This record gives sequence, structure tokens and C-alpha cells, in this order.
Amino acid sequence: MQITINLPPDLEQDLMRQAAQSNVPLQTLILQALRRTIQTLPSPISQWSEIILSYEGTPDFLPFESSRDELLPPPDPELF
Repeated sequence: MQITINLPPDLEQDLMRQAAQSNVPLQTLILQALRRTIQTLPSPISQWSEIILSYEGTPDFLPFESSRDELLPPPDPELF
């Protein structure tokens, strides 16, 4: 795959300087940087604690859906 990106001049110069100092092609330097970035990305962390995620409820509690028939329907919106 080929991807073209526009780099700011200062970043381009820094990359070229680093590639020359490391004696590696510019493409190799960029690929290494991308691989390091991908490998160090944090894995998705759940916002809920384990105690919340493992909660199973109370077996003798009525299901929410059982009270649905008692709810009033929403009012019809006034159009005019």
C-alpha cells in the first residue's frame, strides 16, 4: 500500500536528519515509528468497574418490562 502525507517542513527536516544519523532509509525510519506507535497504543479500557460488569441483579426483583403496561403513553405533540 502506498500512502502520501504532507509533512510540515520542520518535521520533514527532523525525519531526514534522524534517518541520516541512524544510517537508515527515511521510509524505514517512518515505518519503525509507526510500528512503535501502534504497539504502544493503550488497549480499550472499559469505563465500568468489574463489580458493575459482573452484577447479575436480584433474582426476586420484578423485571423492568413487567411494569411497562402501567406507563402512560407520551402525549401527542402539538403541531400548530
